[in-house]
Amino acid sequence: MTGHNILLAGFGGQGILFTGKVIAYAGLMEGMEVSWLPSYGPEMRGGTANCSVCLSEDPIGSPLVTEPDILVAMNLPSLEKFEKDVVPGGLIIVDSSIITKKVARDDVKVIYLPASEIAEKAGIKGAANMVILGKLFKETSFCTPENLDKGLQKTIPAKKMDLLDKNRLCIRLGTENRFQNPGASAPGFIFYNFDSTSSWKDPSRYRIPASAAGCAPGSALGAISP
Repeated sequence: MTGHNILLAGFGGQGILFTGKVIAYAGLMEGMEVSWLPSYGPEMRGGTANCSVCLSEDPIGSPLVTEPDILVAMNLPSLEKFEKDVVPGGLIIVDSSIITKKVARDDVKVIYLPASEIAEKAGIKGAANMVILGKLFKETSFCTPENLDKGLQKTIPAKKMDLLDKNRLCIRLGTENRFQNPGASAPGFIFYNFDSTSSWKDPSRYRIPASAAGCAPGSALGAISP
């Protein structure tokens, strides 16, 4: 487990701040030093929003992330604004359902994840942030699966706790390595369904044949780069 300086950015209403809170709470459960600093435009929904999250085993000097080792970009303005700030060797996760532009740099790892499309095809429109969170967790292991789930439960308001399993499902979709590389032929694809008793940590309960999920066998949810 190592520390991270994470910057999440996109439009208001995409769950940027919510995702940052989940990460921060998960870090707290790990016993790490944590900071969470939101920043948003005059109009929350539809305006700009970004969130700085620091996870560290040492005291944190400043909560503002100016040189992230992880950037999550959920719209084009955010990618164009913050791409240059990512440290060499860092990670950029792009919602390629929304952003078609490619990252110009060759000194960072880039994942093009069609998060909005994945969430929508799973029947949970608007949960692209949780798909991205799942991929971020898969790539970095910034906490244990148990503490990620605790962070999620801590962040969801009590009046919206009925959405817990849907968020768990989207996290699971993000962690799965079942997306095809661009241009690759797609094999029979596994879609997902969930029931109210399932946890995102138990993927076997979500798997059903693609044909039973309302799509043709051999279709795929989306594509990411390796």
